[in-house]
Amino acid sequence: MGNGTHDGARDGASESAALRAMRGAEPAFVAFVTYITSNRGLSAHTVASYSSDIRECLGVLLRRGVADIDDVTLADLRIWIAHESRDHAKSSMARKIVAVRSFFAFCATHGVTRHDPAESLTTPKLPKMLPTVLTAEQARTMMDAADAIAGETDGSAGVPASGERTPGERTTGERTPGVQTPADGTPLASRPDTQAQDGGRPSLPRAMALAQRDAAIVEVLYATGIRVAELVSLDLDDIDFSQRTMRVTGKGSKTRVVPFGAPALTSLDTWLDEGRPVVLARAAAPTQAVFLGARGGRINQRQARDVVHRLARQSGVPDVGPHALRHSAATHLLNGGADLREVQELLGHSSLSTTQRYTHVSIEQMAETYRRAFPRA
Repeated sequence: MGNGTHDGARDGASESAALRAMRGAEPAFVAFVTYITSNRGLSAHTVASYSSDIRECLGVLLRRGVADIDDVTLADLRIWIAHESRDHAKSSMARKIVAVRSFFAFCATHGVTRHDPAESLTTPKLPKMLPTVLTAEQARTMMDAADAIAGETDGSAGVPASGERTPGERTTGERTPGVQTPADGTPLASRPDTQAQDGGRPSLPRAMALAQRDAAIVEVLYATGIRVAELVSLDLDDIDFSQRTMRVTGKGSKTRVVPFGAPALTSLDTWLDEGRPVVLARAAAPTQAVFLGARGGRINQRQARDVVHRLARQSGVPDVGPHALRHSAATHLLNGGADLREVQELLGHSSLSTTQRYTHVSIEQMAETYRRAFPRA
């Protein structure tokens, strides 16, 4: 294990050395990373992946004797692809080729190189995999199980059974009990004189508060089809309870508004009114995050994924993660007659072709129903 760590450190050091050793590579690399971060608005994860792919490529080329970035040829890049393909799957190679192709296109456009050696590079063809989805019945089972686990309290602090709001109830981003901070900076929910919640009800056990959070997480993911990164970034003022909509920031920092239904509203209300103040009491400082981790800070993506996988197992449905709930929401919308472009807008897809994957899932389900139900299938 120690050797692996040292090897990784040496590889990283040699890749950085390649940038410095190859004439013209380092300033071009820095300019490219700035460009894809600022101009193209790629996520930090994508920028990190592209940066690593380009450094690896230049490291291989330098070891082959390429001393100047302007001397890179198509043949050099094909040798690099052959070298990398030995240890990487087709999907990884597709990403690496896209990264390197983008880098050399940038270099050619900005006069760093006289030509673009990567222009004719093609990515490997990937098998078309249908996304994993739950059936509508499985999704209902999972949501009901999550609500049942959280429903050992009365759950009535939020909204009436109909899901409708009464005058004067919370609207957009209104702070919930326990979030207010008095002059001494201590969250109210953590003060000895406020251990009972509004109406004199005792504070919930933390385990029950977290169960309410978990139910709200899966309800929101399924109801809206948002990505897990979008879920964990939600702040209180992103939710408009009167309109049943939330404002989410997706890939490329693009903002969109998505609706949600009465069950998600009820779960959100229960979490925000009852559970969240209990969990927030552990926080080092107040936060506007909708969903909190066990210590009171903003929940992270790994924790949210763990919540979904655990509830899937507990409810007896196939083991799914947040992205499968997103796939399921899209498929069920299309099965219910939603327009493809409306689903594209809801999911925040930049390309309609990405959304069209879900039509294939719907056709598969339709074909299976046909085979089961039609006497001459």
